[in-house]
Amino acid sequence: MPDPTIANVPGKRKTFVPLENNPDVFSHLAHQLGVSSELGFYDIYSIDDPELLAFIPRPVHALIFICPADTYWKTREGDDGSIPEYNGSGDAEPVIWFKQTIGHACGLIGLLHAVCNGAREYIQSGSDLERILQDAIPLKPLARADVLYNSQSLESAHSSAAQRGDTIAPAPEEENHQHFLTFVKGKDGHLWEMDGGWKGPLDRGELGPDDDALSEKALQFGVRRFLAQAGELQFSIVALAPDLH
Repeated sequence: MPDPTIANVPGKRKTFVPLENNPDVFSHLAHQLGVSSELGFYDIYSIDDPELLAFIPRPVHALIFICPADTYWKTREGDDGSIPEYNGSGDAEPVIWFKQTIGHACGLIGLLHAVCNGAREYIQSGSDLERILQDAIPLKPLARADVLYNSQSLESAHSSAAQRGDTIAPAPEEENHQHFLTFVKGKDGHLWEMDGGWKGPLDRGELGPDDDALSEKALQFGVRRFLAQAGELQFSIVALAPDLH
């Protein structure tokens, strides 16, 4: 029986059902792939209210920021569109970046950018994700994208996660008007904006040694740029952080 969460049409690229923006869905997918249950995802309801921020465990290893397409493109107008396509590879990269070639997989790519950069030490030995990383790290971006595209374990884990959540999952062929961006602290101590649909990772500036992905400096370098273009309640943020359950 065909998997309703995946569209494989001859002559067209593989397309997944979009993931619901739900921390339980993200946590389920991360754990399915082999991320330790010591980590989980949390909704961030405010980045300005200290009482609400106090509920988020620290350190925050990564933020996944979801915004509508019009906000995304308004903010992108300030970026240099003439920069060349990223062509990095190898373990010396400050971050590992995945080019998105699977349709509607922006949530999956956002999660991979979060756990493979902000929390790589929590990826369990022998897991599917460890094997994917071992295969992908030495490769250039297009070959690295093929590792994800051809991974049956990744496809199965995404399919399982896509059927969870509080809303009915859309069909793979339905349009998706949201963008998922990930903000992580790289091995070089800089905040990196990770977007599988862009030309490569974007260095947003140096963070202090005690700054995590939810620090005010990281917010200024990252999500606040997008919030300046967003209307009220047009965005959401989930944090990858220690699991307190």
